[in-house]
Amino acid sequence: MRPCMLASPRTFEPHSVMSTPHITIATRESRLALWQAHHLQDLLRARGCEVRILGMTTQGDQILDRSLSKVGGKGLFVKELEVALEAGQADLAVHSLKDVPMELPEGFQLACVMAREDPRDAWVSPHHARLQDLPAGAVVGTSSLRRTVLLKSLRPDLHIEPLRGNLDTRLRKLDEGQYAGIVLAAAGLKRLGLGERIRQVFDPSDMLPAAGQGALGIEIRTARDDVRALLQPLADMPTWLAVAAERAVSRAMGGSCSMPLAAHARWQGDRLDLHAAWGNPEQLDAPLLRAHSQGPAPTLAQAEALGLAAAQQLRSQGAV
Repeated sequence: MRPCMLASPRTFEPHSVMSTPHITIATRESRLALWQAHHLQDLLRARGCEVRILGMTTQGDQILDRSLSKVGGKGLFVKELEVALEAGQADLAVHSLKDVPMELPEGFQLACVMAREDPRDAWVSPHHARLQDLPAGAVVGTSSLRRTVLLKSLRPDLHIEPLRGNLDTRLRKLDEGQYAGIVLAAAGLKRLGLGERIRQVFDPSDMLPAAGQGALGIEIRTARDDVRALLQPLADMPTWLAVAAERAVSRAMGGSCSMPLAAHARWQGDRLDLHAAWGNPEQLDAPLLRAHSQGPAPTLAQAEALGLAAAQQLRSQGAV
C-alpha cells in the first residue's frame, strides 16, 4: 500500500512527510452529500490515509422556501465549506459538481473530478410510469429552471410547482401527495440505493442534463500541492474533460441558477459530442435554443473550447 503523505495546511513544506497522515473532508450533511464524502473517504483510506469527515450545514440547506435562482444560486451550497478550507479546518471539500459555481473564489480550485454516475434526469411518481401518462393539468415538482423549461417543452399543459429540500425531503413531499410526480437526478437516487423509485430515465435528447450532473468534484486551496498530488490517481479524465466542456458553456453564458441552461457531453470514440440548450428566463414556455459542437478533446483547454463554441452558437441565436 502506498503511504498517504499529507502535511498540515499550516506547516506544509514541499518535501515534508508525515508518518501519521490525517485528512479532513468538508461536506454538507445531507444523506447524499455524506454518501459522497464516505465514498471519497474509502478511496483515500485504501491509499493509506487516515480520514475524518467534517459535516457542515450550508446556507443553501437552510433556505427551503425559495428557489435557488431567487436567493443566490449555486454558491449557497459551497461557501461554508470554503471557509473551512481557508481556516485550515479541512483539507478538501467534496461536491456534487452541478452545485459548484462556474467561477471559484481566488485561492480555490477544482483539483479532481471523479468517475461519473448516470448524468440523466429521472422521473419519479407513485402512480404514473411515464411523464407522458400524466393527465392534463397535473402538478410536477422541481425548482430547477432548466427542468422547468424542458418539462414545458415536453408537456406544456402541466403545472410546474417549486420543490426544495434534500433528496429524502423531496421524496417525502411526493409520497404525501403534493405532486403527481417529480424530476430528480438519477445519480443521487442510484447512489443512495433508491434506484427502484425511478419510473423513467429521460433520454438526454428530451431532458438535457445540467452541466456536471452526476459527477463529483473535489475542491482545495490552490496552494495545497500536497493534496492535489494525493487526489491525482482518483481523477477520471474522460469525465473531467466532458464536464469541462459542459461547464465552459455555462461559464460563457453567465453560469447562474437564474438561467435555464443545459449542457451535456458524451464521448463518441475519441471525439467529444456536446449538446447545449438555453431557455428564456422571462418566458419559460418559449421555444428552447439549442447548440451542438463536436471534436477531439484530449486536453481541458480543447474541451473548454468546444463549450465556448456551443455558447457562441446559443448567443448567435439570441441567447443572452
